[in-house]
Amino acid sequence: MSRSLPKLGPLEEAVLAHLWEAGESDVATAQAAVGAPRGIAANTVGSALERLHRKGLAARWKQSHAYRYRAAIGRDELAARRVLEAAGGGAALGAPGLLAAFVDALADSDAATLERLERLIEAKRAERGS
Repeated sequence: MSRSLPKLGPLEEAVLAHLWEAGESDVATAQAAVGAPRGIAANTVGSALERLHRKGLAARWKQSHAYRYRAAIGRDELAARRVLEAAGGGAALGAPGLLAAFVDALADSDAATLERLERLIEAKRAERGS
């Protein structure tokens, strides 16, 4: 996903979190997990699932007479994309200061984190064939 992230409302956030936890869900199960504790009707939870699908954040398929949904984006990917957008988008990473600050923050956390970053970069380079 390279386009910018759509805005999510609190119910959409909660429903997406439910999909991450459950793996997949139908409207009734999502309503029991997310809607019922908030006093929200199944139709409203179903609308949130549909919005997540239209925004590209949930996949859906028909099973019998109802749709089932699963998250189309992982929790970590969503968090990373939010941080990237907050920093000014992918183009901002080209700014020497931002990238250096990111690496400095990783280096300050621990050596293992910096080594994981190096392995990820090596794997991405291999994947791209460069």
